[in-house]
Amino acid sequence: MRNEFERLAARQPMELLSMKRYELPAPSSGQKNDITAWQESVNNSMAQLEHQAVRIENLELMSQHGSNAWKVYNDNLVQMIESAQKELQRLSWVALVSKNYEIERAIVQLEGEINKMKQQQGDENKENIRQDF
Repeated sequence: MRNEFERLAARQPMELLSMKRYELPAPSSGQKNDITAWQESVNNSMAQLEHQAVRIENLELMSQHGSNAWKVYNDNLVQMIESAQKELQRLSWVALVSKNYEIERAIVQLEGEINKMKQQQGDENKENIRQDF
């Protein structure tokens, strides 16, 4: 990727696709009468032809079954997303309930402190009234 970005930054043209592997060269001029060289050339062309036949077969299979495979894959992804969302909601619910419990506990504690302070203040007022008499 870095090389490609550097090429783009330098505004250089894209390299052409090499077709060398698909060439079917004949034997060199010095081997034009060599049967072994011609046999190697024929074997190479047969291998290239078989390779192209396999590619065509794969494309045909992909056109027949590829869309169904993608549909199954997408269905699996949807199920995984739904499962993850349910788990997230479950975890969020637990977090919310825990947070509510902590808040209720803090409220009870604060109410207790307020009652204690009121009681102390009431005791102090009673003490002050006694001292005044």
